[in-house]
Amino acid sequence: MPDSTPSSAPVLVVGSGPTGLTLAIDLARRGVGVRIIEKSADFPRSSRAKGPNPRSLEVLEDLGVVDAVLAAGAAPLPMRKYRGGAVIADAEPFAGLRPTPDAPYDRPLMIAQWQLEEVLRARLAEYGVRVELGSELVALAEGEASVTATLADGARIEASYVAGCDGGHSAVRKLLGIPFEGKTDETQQMVCGDVEIEGLDRGFWHQWFDEDGAVMLCPIPGTRSGWWFQAGPETDASGAPVPPSLAGFRRLFAKHTGLPGDRLSRAALLSTYRVNERLAARYRAGRVLLAGDAAHVHSIAGGLGMNTGIQDAYNLGWKLARVASGLAGPALLDTYEEERLPVAAEVLDISAERLRATLEAIKKPGGGLDSAVGPGTNGLGGGYRWSSLAASPLATPRLRAGDRAPDAPCRDAATGAPLRLFEAFAGPHFTLLGFGAGTARALAEATEAHGGHLRAYGVDAGGPGGLADHEGHAHSAYGIGPDDELLILVRPDNHVALIAPGGDSRAIVAYLNGAVAQRV
Repeated sequence: MPDSTPSSAPVLVVGSGPTGLTLAIDLARRGVGVRIIEKSADFPRSSRAKGPNPRSLEVLEDLGVVDAVLAAGAAPLPMRKYRGGAVIADAEPFAGLRPTPDAPYDRPLMIAQWQLEEVLRARLAEYGVRVELGSELVALAEGEASVTATLADGARIEASYVAGCDGGHSAVRKLLGIPFEGKTDETQQMVCGDVEIEGLDRGFWHQWFDEDGAVMLCPIPGTRSGWWFQAGPETDASGAPVPPSLAGFRRLFAKHTGLPGDRLSRAALLSTYRVNERLAARYRAGRVLLAGDAAHVHSIAGGLGMNTGIQDAYNLGWKLARVASGLAGPALLDTYEEERLPVAAEVLDISAERLRATLEAIKKPGGGLDSAVGPGTNGLGGGYRWSSLAASPLATPRLRAGDRAPDAPCRDAATGAPLRLFEAFAGPHFTLLGFGAGTARALAEATEAHGGHLRAYGVDAGGPGGLADHEGHAHSAYGIGPDDELLILVRPDNHVALIAPGGDSRAIVAYLNGAVAQRV
C-alpha cells in the first residue's frame, strides 16, 4: 500500500510528450520544483509528429537543445509524386528559402517524435528531473492553496499547480469537466505506422496519389531503413475502413507503388488517424492548466500540432514559474489563455485550409503534400498584440508590443565577440534593449530596480556591456532609425513586452512592477 501522506511539488506536469517536457524544462531552469508523470509504463516510441517548425526551433534554442535536435534530425526532403506507379513530378517546397538575420531557421526539421523526446528528457535530467513512468492520474481535488492529484496506485501528489499536457484524450481536461468543442470527420481517415523498407530511395518523400487511394512514405532520420507510412485505409465489402496491419500495409504498398509487397518487412506503432478539430472551452480552471493536444487538436496538414503545444508551454513556462515562485500574482496565469487560445483557434483555421488545399491538389496528377505548406505554418508570424501584457501605445514601423522579438547578429561592444540577440535573450530573464546613446541612463535605472530578473544591453549606445550593431541588422529588424532612441523590453518567451522612449525608465520599471511582478 502506498503511503497515505501525499508527496509535494510546486508544479506537477501530467504527460511527457514534447509539450510536457518543454514546460518541465522551462520550469526547472527557473529553479521551480517540478514533477512530470507519464501514464505509460515505457516511453512511447512514437514517430507521429515529423518535427519542429522554425518558431519551435527558436524555442528549442532558448532551452539549450537545438544543436542536439539538429544533429538527430534532417532537413525536409524533396517530395517525389507518382500517379499510376509512374513519377509525375518532384517538388521542394522550401527550396527558395534562406535563413535571414532576423530568423535563423528557414524551414522545419524532420525528426521522429521519440527522438525529440529523448533529447528533451536528457536536458530535463540535467536539472535533476526525470519522468515518472507508470503514473496514471485518476483524480484531482483543488484546495485553497494546492491541488491534490491521485494516481491509479493510490499515491497522492500535492502541488501548487498542475499542468495537463496529456494529449487529446486528456485525463486532466476530463476531470475538470472542460468542454472540448469541435468535430471529428470520419470520412477523412488514414492508416499510419513505422515500417521497414529496403530498396527505396531515401533521398525523397515518396507520395503515390491515385484515384482509388494513396500511399506516402517518408524516411525516418537516424534510421537505416525506417519509414513513416501513411495511406488511405483499405475497406471491407461493406465499405467500412479496415484496421491497419502489416498484411494490409503490404497490400497497399504493392497496389500503389507497383513494387513487391514483401519489401515492406515490418510495421509497428499502427494507428488510424481521423481528422479532429477541437478546442478546449478554457485553458485554466483555478490551479490547473491545459496545454498542447489537451487544449486543442486539428488536422495534421501544415504540421502545426506538436509545434503549437511546444509554443503553449513556452508561453506558460515563465508565467507559471513567476507565480509559483511568488514573484507575481495568480492573475498573470490568466494571460496564458488570453494569449494562447486565440492562437489555437487560428491554427485550427490554418490547418483546415491547408487540408482543403491538399485534398484539392491531389485530385490531379502531380499534386502532393507540398500543398500543406503555406502561410502560417512556420510559426514566425504569430504574436499577442491583443494581450493585456502588450498595452504599449508606442510602435515602430516593424514592431508592436506582443510581436515576436527578432534575432540579429551583433558584437559585444567591449570584446568584439559575435553575440546574436537570441543569445542575449536566452535564459529565464527579461531583456531590455536600449537603441541609441541616450538610453544609457534608463538602462542603468531599470537594471538597478530589477537587475535580478533583467539583462540590459545598449545597442550602439557606448559603454561596457553593450552591443555593436555592426551591420545594422538589429536596427533594421526592429524598425529603428539610426538617430532614434528607443527602449525595447523583451519577455522571457522572446516577445516584445513594451516599446518606450529612450529615456523613459519609469515605463520599464512600472511594467515589471505592475503588469508582471505584482499582477493580481
